[in-house]
Amino acid sequence: MLPLLRFAPLYQERVWGGRALASALGRELPPGERPIGESWELVDRPEAQSRIVGGPWDGQALRAVLAADPAGVMGPGWAAARPFPILVKWLDCRERLSLQVHPPAAVAGELRGEPKTENWYLAECQPGAHLIVGLRRGVTREAFAAALAAGTLEECVHRFPVAAGDSILVRSGQLHAIDGGNLILEIQQNSDTTYRVYDWGRVGLDGRPRQLHVEESLRSILWDDVEPRPVRAAPGWAVLAEAPEFRLRRVALAPGERLTLAAGEQPRILSVVAGRLEGAGEPLRRGDNVLAPYAGAFVLTAPEGATVLVTENFTG
Repeated sequence: MLPLLRFAPLYQERVWGGRALASALGRELPPGERPIGESWELVDRPEAQSRIVGGPWDGQALRAVLAADPAGVMGPGWAAARPFPILVKWLDCRERLSLQVHPPAAVAGELRGEPKTENWYLAECQPGAHLIVGLRRGVTREAFAAALAAGTLEECVHRFPVAAGDSILVRSGQLHAIDGGNLILEIQQNSDTTYRVYDWGRVGLDGRPRQLHVEESLRSILWDDVEPRPVRAAPGWAVLAEAPEFRLRRVALAPGERLTLAAGEQPRILSVVAGRLEGAGEPLRRGDNVLAPYAGAFVLTAPEGATVLVTENFTG
């Protein structure tokens, strides 16, 4: 039987980030006042590797563990060289992110990029916080290109208010941006291809305008994606996202209630967004993201209640 796999976060500086991960999640961030926009919680990429904390694999990279026991971690038939298919991030969006898109599979190969479907769960929102996903009704590619040239893209995008507990699935090809004042847990395909189409006149950490990818963006945007709706916060259990790449469920546990995961079903990612869980060594607290391996059985109790996001169905 394998234990829950815990990982050391990998912090990333971003021009739009802040230091809220320290106060909101009780994290110790890198010293100084540099803006930390992302914490990569679970990643298996050539340029970034999660390292396990505790247990028999303490200090080892996720890639090494998958190579050593692919069937135990991921299930029968998982190839030892196959990357882990999901990337989990916390996002501290102090300021608005660029208007961007990830290439859909139909054009990703031609553009030498990777498709990326992702889900945003709003853990905290400042008053008046918004997201941007998709186009306003009636916006065409020609109208969008004209607004881009005129610097009036605000008129073309679908911007809507959000509250803590809201969630939205953003598929490859959907135009999107995150407004400032949002703390988000992002569950995504293992990809890092992002095309910026517009950056609101901002400069990067080096004081220079950041690179834009206008042609790639125009080829990637789904022009029939009009005013998608988020899943609004609500009590209880719910499926937040159902996509070919993964399913995301919200599990709400009452005080003393248990979450039971049987061995031999499938690997799952557990993300604690409220409360805490006990029963697998160190408690799992708000902000923790762990991997429950295929060959592991777990009974986790929420002493005072908890809300957990369960990511599954990602091994197909």
